[in-house]
Amino acid sequence: MSNLVGYARVSKREQNPEAQEAELRAAGVERVFVDHGESSRVKDRPQWLACLDYLRPGDTLMVRRLDRIAGSETMAIQTINELHERGVNIKSLTEPDIDTTTPMGRALFGIVAVFAQLRVDTIRDNTRRGLAHARAQGRVGGRPSVMTPERIAAAVKMRAEEHSVAHIAKVLGVGASSVSRALAKVDDEAEATVSP
Repeated sequence: MSNLVGYARVSKREQNPEAQEAELRAAGVERVFVDHGESSRVKDRPQWLACLDYLRPGDTLMVRRLDRIAGSETMAIQTINELHERGVNIKSLTEPDIDTTTPMGRALFGIVAVFAQLRVDTIRDNTRRGLAHARAQGRVGGRPSVMTPERIAAAVKMRAEEHSVAHIAKVLGVGASSVSRALAKVDDEAEATVSP
């Protein structure tokens, strides 16, 4: 027997998911899984994983909006495809085109999926070509590092004084990963100059 299963999510702890839950229950959903303070870009949200585990072939997953389950178009399409492979339908209360319980909904979703993938591939291809062009011009692509030569020197000095990476990052006003990368690069360069 197929079930209507609901999923609701709020991205901040102080937000209240009751309105989403009420709409899902009004649409006939009996079981609603709710994540509090979880990003839609994170796949391993606790209640989302519980919801996926609960769903059976023939069930319909109902959400208020598709962005409740996925933070990007690509992630949404991937999720819907994975659910489809398991025999689970998906229906959005506020996006009538997202309803894989009907032939028209499945067809429209297929078209949307093709265009979304085309957009992703086009962006990737344009980025690759742009970086190749920049390299040909003698430039290196990517964002400039927040670790200026002055910050790197200060980080090296603080590390020599046995301060932690977290402390150095706080003092410099940058992320700990930026400090770690910069110090690792300093170490690599020092090693390269010492090596015969």
